[in-house]
Amino acid sequence: MGQSIGMRAEELRAEKAPLFVSTWPFGKPANEEALRVFEKSKNPLDAIEQGIWIAETDNASVGLSGIPNAAGVVQLDSCIMYGPGHKAGSVAALEGIVHPISVARRVMEKTPHVLLVGAGAREFALKEGFKEGKLVTEKQHEAWVKWKEQKAAEKKGHDTIAMVTLAPDGTLAGGCSTSGLAYKMNGRVGDSPIIGSGLYVDNEIGAAGATGVGENVMRFCGSFMVVEYMRQGLHPQEACLRTIERIEKLDGRGIDLAINFIAIDKKGRYGAAGSGKDFPYSVTYPGYSEVLHGASFSTVSTGPIGGNQPKQK
Repeated sequence: MGQSIGMRAEELRAEKAPLFVSTWPFGKPANEEALRVFEKSKNPLDAIEQGIWIAETDNASVGLSGIPNAAGVVQLDSCIMYGPGHKAGSVAALEGIVHPISVARRVMEKTPHVLLVGAGAREFALKEGFKEGKLVTEKQHEAWVKWKEQKAAEKKGHDTIAMVTLAPDGTLAGGCSTSGLAYKMNGRVGDSPIIGSGLYVDNEIGAAGATGVGENVMRFCGSFMVVEYMRQGLHPQEACLRTIERIEKLDGRGIDLAINFIAIDKKGRYGAAGSGKDFPYSVTYPGYSEVLHGASFSTVSTGPIGGNQPKQK
């Protein structure tokens, strides 16, 4: 399963569309569901939405089964973008709704707004008839109680699903969903629902998504930056690497920022990169579905990508 870190950028191209690229190994079944949906509906938004449903339902860090905040409640963040018309919708700190990606889509399609948060987002979701769920699962509540007793928030992490797609007609779209940082402060919002940070789609150029420590992505508009590098002609994998290089330089602390990016362009090329040693991501298109390994900024040069190269000092 998968291929080696730092595979040549020119090898990273889909043979045919639709192409789906998502974060982490749990993105693979989400991609595969997205492909099935697209083959029936021919609608990239339906595919993104229903593919992400898989992660929101079955993953321990996306959706209502995710780790709660410091107050013991799961607060969900999500966004969706559609290339034609540069449309976007998102929700943040949403409580008790099963599929936040669907609420984000409804915000995009039925309101004049882009972002709804907290109680207002929940009120909108309920008025629109979205399914409710528990504010926190029993298993996660027990873990939260233990955390409060042990004060062990630093031992817990989080994951995010970001998914981007290129349809056969060239339409680009993407979505992102997460329960956020484990035991985060009540009301904390990361990069996932922020357009240009956790996700960005430009229908003329490409699309990118992020996962990792949200604060280290949103301070630099990370996904937007990836797309802008692709606009300059860089391959998606190189664009991800260059973005990490620039963020590391601007941040200046000299520590692992724990950020990762996926990207696709209008030509059907794709790639990913992470600030650490290994970032698995998932790629699916007709006849192909694999978990690959993105280029590592700690081991691969950010010059022209041609396999494993030492990081330039």
